[in-house]
Amino acid sequence: MTEIKVPTLGESVTEATVATWFKSPGDTVAIDEMLCELETDKVTVEVPSTVSGTLSEIIAKEGDTVGLDAILGIVSEGEFVKTKTEKSVKNIAPKNDKRIKDIENAPSAKKLMKENEINEETLLGTGRDGRIMKEDVLNVLTSEMAKDDSANKTSETVQNVKENNYEQIERIKMSRLRMTIAKRLKEAQNTAAMLTTYNEIDMSSVMEIRSKYKEVFEKKHQVKLGFMSFFVKACCHALKEVPEVNAQIDGSDLVFHKYINMGVAVGTPTGLVVPIVRNADSMGFADVEKTIGELGKKAREGKLSIENMQGGTFTISNGGVYGSLMSSPILNYPQSGILGMHKIQERPIAINGNVIIKPMMYLALSYDHRIVDGKGAVTFLVRVKEMLEDPHRLLMDV
Repeated sequence: MTEIKVPTLGESVTEATVATWFKSPGDTVAIDEMLCELETDKVTVEVPSTVSGTLSEIIAKEGDTVGLDAILGIVSEGEFVKTKTEKSVKNIAPKNDKRIKDIENAPSAKKLMKENEINEETLLGTGRDGRIMKEDVLNVLTSEMAKDDSANKTSETVQNVKENNYEQIERIKMSRLRMTIAKRLKEAQNTAAMLTTYNEIDMSSVMEIRSKYKEVFEKKHQVKLGFMSFFVKACCHALKEVPEVNAQIDGSDLVFHKYINMGVAVGTPTGLVVPIVRNADSMGFADVEKTIGELGKKAREGKLSIENMQGGTFTISNGGVYGSLMSSPILNYPQSGILGMHKIQERPIAINGNVIIKPMMYLALSYDHRIVDGKGAVTFLVRVKEMLEDPHRLLMDV
């Protein structure tokens, strides 16, 4: 008998929810075959069998909350024998078939395809050797939902017809990610003494440099030069001058980080996630852009690992991509600072007695007043403003 336990979930993650069991008691399983899927506040984790044999018992049922090293199920060891169906699939696959029929698609993907009556032959898998992954199915479902506003099949729909008016209520159980987002945002409000300070920056110089060098930059580094690398590098310089913004409170201690792990908030169909650009202060512009691009792609495809999500010391959130002109970002607790970027908009600005139209952006820094004083917060934001209005300062480190 082998116990299947909850694997390591990552830093600060102490529990998960059993989302789906792919096997039932009595089913045969092969070593490394996926048994169940766990949902944490950060990622979805598939749990494989560590031995071949038969699933004899399910201890943690779907919907149960489990802690670290909790027992999920029991597998009785023994030699795994393929079923007739599995053998026949392999035997009937044409030799010239580009899809390898005996490749096992992700169990979570198979479950979604079955629930939504999707033919796997219509999907192109992005996993290893063409394996269809959960996110491949989700992408198709998202696309279909955009075309058709019909209610999700898994939701509970209550319909009432009153005087020829159609009323519809859609009730959907919150995902663990959404529940944890709600919990942590409220925790940040309840725990931190959160304040926000604002400033505005003239984006002319950054836009000019970006326009001048974007082609040669992309040709040399095989990545586009965006605005995020300028903001990441500007924040790194400011964090070194005002280190308390890069620190956090742990009980009665103040923890000052000697490194900068920059969280970059990314919106996904399932919620907001914050992957980490590690040691951002030691990176050049090209490395920052490549890392952000890779993490953003993983986030949208649901492929972020636990390591991609843990250890952040400061966060940047760009509401401008959605058209936000000004907002107050909420701390990514227990971090002590978060910078909110916003939409670039041309506005009349008075310069030396003359009114000039400039591309302007509002910046917002939310901070924990328990560790960051007002002077430090304002100084930080002013330094970011100075760096971006005169980007040469980033190169001169002044």
